[in-house]
Amino acid sequence: MPPETPFDLKFTSREVTAWGGLALLKRMLDGMGFKEAVQSWGLPPPGSNRGYRPEQLIEQMIVSIWCGAARFAHADITRLDATLVRLFDWGKAAGHKAIVRLFQRFDQPSATRVQSSGYRWLFDKLHLNPITLDVDSTVLTRWGGQIEGAAKGYNPKNKGRASHHPLLAFVADWRLVANFWLRPGNTASSNNFESFIESTLENLGDTKVGLLRADSGFYDKAVVALLRTKNISHIISARLTQGLQQAIVDQCKWQQVEVGLEVSELLYQPQGWQTPQRLVVVRQHVKRRGGAVAGKTMSLFADDPDLQGWRYGAMLTDLSLPALEVWRLYRGRADCENRIKELKADFGLDSFVLRDFWATEAALGVTMLSYNLMSVFRHAVMRQKVHHTLSTLHHQVLAVGALWDDSTRNIKQTFRLAVARKRRPWFDGLWANAGEPVKLTPVRSNS
Repeated sequence: MPPETPFDLKFTSREVTAWGGLALLKRMLDGMGFKEAVQSWGLPPPGSNRGYRPEQLIEQMIVSIWCGAARFAHADITRLDATLVRLFDWGKAAGHKAIVRLFQRFDQPSATRVQSSGYRWLFDKLHLNPITLDVDSTVLTRWGGQIEGAAKGYNPKNKGRASHHPLLAFVADWRLVANFWLRPGNTASSNNFESFIESTLENLGDTKVGLLRADSGFYDKAVVALLRTKNISHIISARLTQGLQQAIVDQCKWQQVEVGLEVSELLYQPQGWQTPQRLVVVRQHVKRRGGAVAGKTMSLFADDPDLQGWRYGAMLTDLSLPALEVWRLYRGRADCENRIKELKADFGLDSFVLRDFWATEAALGVTMLSYNLMSVFRHAVMRQKVHHTLSTLHHQVLAVGALWDDSTRNIKQTFRLAVARKRRPWFDGLWANAGEPVKLTPVRSNS
């Protein structure tokens, strides 16, 4: 005999959602004219007259990601929630297979056009000037065969596995994505970088880039020449080649910042470059207090007792700031690694994959859009000093029980949230924020 429970189990036909906090995002999207904007991006039309509107499928995927979807099959979370369907005015929600079919209709021109239109619309709305642009790449391991563009290349965590190697550009000051390019796994970091920068500048529209930061994968004379042509200030980590190691030992006069941390600079002309470049060099001792020490050893002088225990890093820059300030500016670039981790953990960056290359690119472009809109929400609606991850926002504001109250005779519909009385003034404030024109204030990284 099963134990007797202290309660009875019964059912209700009332439509209740666990995601009532999404009403705040709905209000923000309406104020930004999101649905009208998506309709103008030239999405591939449905395959039949009975097909779902493509703008609805895009919105459904975005809302599903906000609810925690990390795979296409998870997108059914919105289809099965009648309260959300009514909130976002979808009429009838599509299953995840309809969303997959939409992305399968994308080719290179349409994927490029839609992504660029989405970025341009957002940055035209936000009016951010000037910005710091961080460029980085990551590895997306692919499990299974017959995925276009998946190839064996640099993959430190899953050596020998096929992967994609996308390029990303981040707006550091406001934690936004400015561009995303999916690339085969055997592509070098700087490959086609010039076209990527041109594309990013087009996405930004009138938004000006005040500084670009990149790691040593982009330490290339063609990259530097392009940035100078575009008049974009830059800090790029330099590779510690043997020639540069020798120049550091010969030329650097070290200035101590604190015990175990010293800076210097030099003019150095890499092999094959036409002119000398200004390089800022930082070295940190392994016994320095304050956590892990970044940098690399000088392999050319491994037996020199005076250099043992030091880790070195060099940065190429056209800035005229003091060496210490250049290093401090570059340190902020580490925050883009946190953005990539967040995209993978909360937005399904490494999980939304289809067989066709451009279908995957289009799907991940929507993932970037969902991330950007959530970042705008954190800035413009939440307005907190600490910008919480999506998973934290679930517990804080999004996962709130709610239902439609059709018993009232008001002209407007009533959407009731199950919020404790003492938290209601805070939610009222968020609702007011969501109805105001979007305005962002920069967030500085603590990295």
